[in-house]
Amino acid sequence: MLTAMFAAFLGGVILNFMPCVFPVISLKALGIMRHQGDAASARTEGFGFLLGVIFTMMALAAVLLALRAGGTAVGWGFQLQSPLVIAVLALIVLGAALNLLGVFEVGLSLQRAGEISVGRGAFVRSALTGALAIVVATPCSAPFMAGAVGYALVQPPAVSLAIFFALALGFAAPFTLVSLFPAIARRLPRPGAWMDVLKRGLAFPMLGAFAWLVWVLAQQAGTTALAVMLASAVVVSFAAWLYGIAQRRHYLGQSYKVLLAITVVFFVVAIAPLPRAISTGTAQSTNVVAENVAPVKWSPQNVAEMRGHGKAIFVNFTASWCITCQVNDRTSLSTQAVKEAMARTGAVYMVADSTKFNADIDDAMNTFGQGGLPLYVVYPADGSAPKVLPQVLTPSIVVNALNQAADKKA
Repeated sequence: MLTAMFAAFLGGVILNFMPCVFPVISLKALGIMRHQGDAASARTEGFGFLLGVIFTMMALAAVLLALRAGGTAVGWGFQLQSPLVIAVLALIVLGAALNLLGVFEVGLSLQRAGEISVGRGAFVRSALTGALAIVVATPCSAPFMAGAVGYALVQPPAVSLAIFFALALGFAAPFTLVSLFPAIARRLPRPGAWMDVLKRGLAFPMLGAFAWLVWVLAQQAGTTALAVMLASAVVVSFAAWLYGIAQRRHYLGQSYKVLLAITVVFFVVAIAPLPRAISTGTAQSTNVVAENVAPVKWSPQNVAEMRGHGKAIFVNFTASWCITCQVNDRTSLSTQAVKEAMARTGAVYMVADSTKFNADIDDAMNTFGQGGLPLYVVYPADGSAPKVLPQVLTPSIVVNALNQAADKKA
């Protein structure tokens, strides 16, 4: 248990540097630099972020464990298997980008719109940033983390929650430490007018995250859901612009209630069609990674039938929302060296697509002690014990694994 908790803590620290978390983490860095020189305000930011991370992580872990106790085989990142969750998260990220661009303000009362608040507003804003960071972190699985999560999922609830708590502490540790110790904060750049430029610049990574989430939604629910999502994004953006105007009018003592009511109407109109469009959508087919190799849809039955018949089997457990999976696909699995190795060895290439919930896939991942994606498994040609590859691939790792698996003839 202690080993798993340490691995979870270390994985949480590393998770801060994964690409899916960067847009939100950069917001936290901006918040800390804003309060440099004001120890009390920095601590407020740090504690808010810490509590937001811990609360959200424990809430997700509790839901995850409750679903598993009820017989549903789900793993890390389970909420991103729901198209509706993806759509809501995309709109939240879009709202964060518009906030960074100054379209409207978050964490400030209407009376103080446009000012910098370092009291309760800053604490709430930091807590919400921590919550959002945890939600968007779930597509990533850092080194040391997958094994710890996999171990947690087969332990009693108290042990599981302790491991997830360690993961949350590791994730929040870097920014919490910087906010609590002024000596560390003094090494950061001094606040200034450049921070306003940086704030607006950080909107574009958030817009990139929005575009990625919309793409994932299209993979899960089809082109109809994509069209509705894009239309909703336009209307939500317009509502955010109206809300910003209402904030400024109230700040100046002018009438704003009618405008605020119109904003609410536009927002409701924007999100109302999403559930229906998403529920009637059709998922897109999985992309073929290996050229000249016809992919076989993964299932436990297909693996059992093909295993041990003189051909190696390479299984790619993946999902559209898994950033590391997409990177591995393009930097390793789609390279010419891997394509040639697949063709030369005659390996069977299987894709286990977990973009949408699949209980068989989650059960198989649990069998290998993995709590999250990506997962790559190579079955030798002679039917002997399968080999689990590292979560971060290189072409040489895949080629060597295929050669070794093909050499083991029955």
